[in-house]
Amino acid sequence: MKFIFADSLDYVDPRYDFLEDRSPSDREPYWDDVYPHELLGYAPYDGILVSRAIVGGNKVSGKYTDAQAQRFRRVGAREFLRFREADYPGSFVFGDCGAFTYHEMKFPPYTSEEMVDFYGDGQFTHGCSIDHIIFDYVEDHEAHDLKPERLEENRRRFEITSANAEEFLQQSKRIGNSFTPMGVVQGWSPASMAEAALRLKKMGYKYIAIGGMVPLRAPQIKTVLTAIREAVGNDLNMHVLGFAKAEEIHQFSDVNITSFDTTSPLLRAFKDSTRNYYALKPEGGIEYFSAIRIPQAIENNSLKNLAKQGVYSQEDLINREARALKALRAFDRGEADAHEALEDVMAYTAPLAVGRDDGHSDKEKRKLDSLREKYQRTLEHRPWQSCDCSVCKKAGVETIIFRASNRNKRRGIHNIQAYQKHIRKIEKAEEHA
Repeated sequence: MKFIFADSLDYVDPRYDFLEDRSPSDREPYWDDVYPHELLGYAPYDGILVSRAIVGGNKVSGKYTDAQAQRFRRVGAREFLRFREADYPGSFVFGDCGAFTYHEMKFPPYTSEEMVDFYGDGQFTHGCSIDHIIFDYVEDHEAHDLKPERLEENRRRFEITSANAEEFLQQSKRIGNSFTPMGVVQGWSPASMAEAALRLKKMGYKYIAIGGMVPLRAPQIKTVLTAIREAVGNDLNMHVLGFAKAEEIHQFSDVNITSFDTTSPLLRAFKDSTRNYYALKPEGGIEYFSAIRIPQAIENNSLKNLAKQGVYSQEDLINREARALKALRAFDRGEADAHEALEDVMAYTAPLAVGRDDGHSDKEKRKLDSLREKYQRTLEHRPWQSCDCSVCKKAGVETIIFRASNRNKRRGIHNIQAYQKHIRKIEKAEEHA
């Protein structure tokens, strides 16, 4: 089962100064920054997925600058990502269209010819046909609950996706045998997705990609994949696009997933309220810890507003911030205990979380108590100290501090490598069984 990381220019500055909270003055983003595989010294994934929508262009604005997009097309994905085959043998570069970015359009903005050119110029190993995302999902026995107009629109997008796949397969022959075309499945029910997959098999696809899985719960995804396998058998390779339930991958071993892409381990580092840091359990599985939030007082909007309102002086907030950081670093060095560090952290957390030090409502008390409990657990376990990844070894306690991109993305990169190890453990256990 191949783990493909969906990249969105997720690099960090290796020379970032955590004490001064700044990059060197001569830093040039991208050129001086490093991707996860460069920071760790190895690839914590089997491949990287790049979405056409992230690269952007004249039809859909992406995340790349014009200069970056031009360089990507000129030198190819591997060179741009510094993910060269010679350095990472056996690795893959997947591509898709980024259907969510154009879901409000009546038709996808790309043609099959354009997508094949994009994959060919980028020297992708695998590329998805053009799909039109379907957001509705019902179980087969509930299909009659869909309003006629919704069913009609779903069927329209279904047929667009199917027709595009047929044309894409023919166009993809221009690239040659080094490229694997992937037909995308879209549907509104297990049966409709199974029908789509069967069509792709009859067209001649050897690899299919299942779309529309992001909003679904794990049992729903399992139902869909089971229905698809029953329709097409096990001789087709199957990729799951945007597998947001990546932590529950162990539940899907019997549906023969060939590969999947996700950004979940990275995004949880700074978009989840509690599961910010992944730690591997000795007995198997992942244990989650909350990162400790210490944003910069002079940049955080909530704290700046409190200073403007006179609730706190800016000097007081800056001092609290400094004491919290100093306490965590002393704790990491063994010069302070968890209680001492926690008290300084909570002194800064009060204005940040509820806007004042006293007179809290019951709701505000519960919020502060919850944060105290989460932070105390993180400090007592010290998960970063028992991790052997280069992120935790080099950054230490800075890894667990929720503060700006260079810390948060480092924690995300730590999560990626922990997640890869988690997958490998599951696979080894299944092989042994």
